[in-house]
Amino acid sequence: MSDEGPWTIRRVLRWTTGFFQEKGIESARLDAELLIAHALGISRIQVYTDHDRPLHPDELTAIRDRVRRRARHEPIAYILGQRGFRDLDLKVDPRVLIPRPETELLVDVALTKLTGVEAPLVVDVGTGSGAIALSIAQARPDAQVIAIDVSPDALAVARENGAANGLGNVEFLQGDLLTPLGERRAHLVASNPPYIATEACRHLMPDVRDFEPRLALDGGRDGLQVIRRLIPAAAAALRPGGALVIEIGHDQGDALRRLLDGPDWTGAHVHADLAGHDRVAEATRA
Repeated sequence: MSDEGPWTIRRVLRWTTGFFQEKGIESARLDAELLIAHALGISRIQVYTDHDRPLHPDELTAIRDRVRRRARHEPIAYILGQRGFRDLDLKVDPRVLIPRPETELLVDVALTKLTGVEAPLVVDVGTGSGAIALSIAQARPDAQVIAIDVSPDALAVARENGAANGLGNVEFLQGDLLTPLGERRAHLVASNPPYIATEACRHLMPDVRDFEPRLALDGGRDGLQVIRRLIPAAAAALRPGGALVIEIGHDQGDALRRLLDGPDWTGAHVHADLAGHDRVAEATRA
């Protein structure tokens, strides 16, 4: 930033927006607003109502730090340290995948499958930030929810989010897929597994490729490596009539229909997201 003239909020916003545009950041204006508000401890509305206020040197330093990070394409959710998901405010950092709006569809489908089921046992496989498990626990206080992740770092974030949102009906377990469930049988298994093909991971936008955990993204050669293991594991872990709900890639619907076409499953169906892409596969344990 130049030192010529006073740096008001409006001037910093204009400069930051232009700088982000030069760096190829699509949501340049929005990101500038969010980072300035975060650095100053004010709301986005105040960025405009107080736009003529000159900034102190320490405030400019705080803004510069956040602008530099975003200019390197660090996800804004990591810089802000939080992400909204349904009715939750979730802590996020590079230990966990940033929850996406598409995953809210998975939660919607999961809750529909629990209609009429009293005190269900629900398992979220690969919980990450806890977005799925905690959303279900919030919507169904009678449920016993188990959040599983192979990463202890991810589980630490999920536990923090559970405590911060006052959700005590969630158990956090470390392990591979459904192994930590033991002999318990669930009414619902939900998962947002890694489903991006290894080669495709190399071509993701830098915000994702260079910052989000590869473990939560890379689904092997064709993106289905984890899903192929998850489906039989879920068949063994579900009660008869229980449901499996999985988030999938936009081009994986046909593959999931084939994988769920067997004696263990009935009623396989793929739901499209708001963009019309395959996004959530479900099936019922026969």
